[in-house]
Amino acid sequence: MKFDIMLKSNDGFATLIALAMVGMLTLIGIAAMSTSDDEVAVAGNELQEMRSFYAAEAGLEVASALLQEEYDRTGAPPVYMPHGETDINNCEVKYETTDDGPLTQDILSVGTLAGLHAMVKSFTVRSLASSSFESSNMLLAQSFEVAMIPIFQFSIFYDNDLELSADADIPVIGRTHANGDIWLQSSATLQIPAYVTSAGTVMHGVKGPGTVENGDVQIIDATGNMVSMKDGADWLDGGDTYWYDSSVYRWGGRVQDNAHGQEVLALPLNNATEDPHKIIEPSGGNADSYENKSTLKIVDNVALKWDGAAWLNVTVDMAAKGIISFTTDKFTDKREGERVDCLELNLDKLFSEGYQPSNGAIYFSNAVNDFPVIRLNNGGTLDEPLTIISANPVYVNGDFNNVNKRPASILADAVTFLSNSWDDTKSNVALSSRIASSTEVNVAIAAGHVATTATDYSGGAENLPRLLESWTGKTLTWTGSMVSLWESTQATASWSTSYYAEPVRVWSYDTDLNDPNLMPPQTPTLRILQRTGWKQEYVGNQTFGGGIDHSDVKVK
Repeated sequence: MKFDIMLKSNDGFATLIALAMVGMLTLIGIAAMSTSDDEVAVAGNELQEMRSFYAAEAGLEVASALLQEEYDRTGAPPVYMPHGETDINNCEVKYETTDDGPLTQDILSVGTLAGLHAMVKSFTVRSLASSSFESSNMLLAQSFEVAMIPIFQFSIFYDNDLELSADADIPVIGRTHANGDIWLQSSATLQIPAYVTSAGTVMHGVKGPGTVENGDVQIIDATGNMVSMKDGADWLDGGDTYWYDSSVYRWGGRVQDNAHGQEVLALPLNNATEDPHKIIEPSGGNADSYENKSTLKIVDNVALKWDGAAWLNVTVDMAAKGIISFTTDKFTDKREGERVDCLELNLDKLFSEGYQPSNGAIYFSNAVNDFPVIRLNNGGTLDEPLTIISANPVYVNGDFNNVNKRPASILADAVTFLSNSWDDTKSNVALSSRIASSTEVNVAIAAGHVATTATDYSGGAENLPRLLESWTGKTLTWTGSMVSLWESTQATASWSTSYYAEPVRVWSYDTDLNDPNLMPPQTPTLRILQRTGWKQEYVGNQTFGGGIDHSDVKVK
């Protein structure tokens, strides 16, 4: 009997334990279901926040694209700031742009253009995205600056492929950029003490025919040290599969091409083809022509001067005073194999007779003669800053701007430097009789070149300024900036060493060009739209800041 009672007691205890376990499991299940519901809710909130985030980002991109489009269309800041509403990714997106103040002269502080002077206009874009699910809101803000950068702040700038095959006597080069590929090599040591940027690819060697030189090529790194492109027995360049990581490690971001996201740096142009050659072409139907920016022009051998209200024909008076003269078949250009029809411009008399352009810009174009050119004479002393723009080739005769140096530039189909010993009567004789003498030229140039082909080398940047004499043992001192925005359309003969012998090159970038107040008149500018800041101003659900219902929110 006692044993039976004990069994019944144990049965009750077991039931109690079973019930307790069931209760515990039930509570665990409820807790698990609650946690699962919370996790689903959290995941749902994160999904909606992510949806709103990307929609807001898209709104920023829409506004920035509209800003860029307005600049491309008008060349000026928008009159009405880009704003609007759209549906993106199941979100209502509102975006607005604010003008952050007047145009200012500033030094760029971000990216590969850091350190360049520019005229800067700043904007801020805000984009609010509200998800149609769970009312998730995201407000993003991004700051932009539109910078107008004078192109002569680059030591070398090419709108297409840039080739530089430098000997020991070229202690160039400053900041270097190409909108195409860059090819670098040297027979000795080439040092580039600044950024090297390419919208194409940075390569070692030659683009076309010719010998690959084994001299060193060194580019400055972020710590100021010159670091070689050599990579063991080979070269580190854009052809390597590990180029991106290795180039960043080696040069600290001072060498960038399209693999790093480097974009084209372009002039703001109005022509449909975006052809920079238009800036030196005549103005008829050409809104980009720098003829429109000159106050003295010589077109088809007729000289016209702007008096503030109208163009005055001053041809007879300028000729009578010895400022201009014109001669057909004046001398031979051995590279072109042409006798040139030459407009002579006496710069000393231009200033002494009071015919200098009021804004410093002279335009020249001749479409009536066989091989028309303009030659600049007696230009050792310039009384004022000066820019020559020519649709035709330009020849600089002797020392130029070497006394009391002024800001000066030449934009032309091609630019040829003639030495102080140049003699027209010997222009067609053997090279051995065309002996140069040491000459100094201080001028920034934007000149055409003849592109490399499968059989002909362009001559590279080292031959962008053309020569026609035997310069062996003679020094050509040149300070300026080297820009090529187009291929020549008139002086189109290929480069070779048959018509000249190389000088001792003492070439350097003119550091005066780092001062925007010392830039030549009407210097072409690059227009860059770049992002300078980004932030997430708000993220949340149901309400937007301060308890305000999100349906009433305006982007401020």
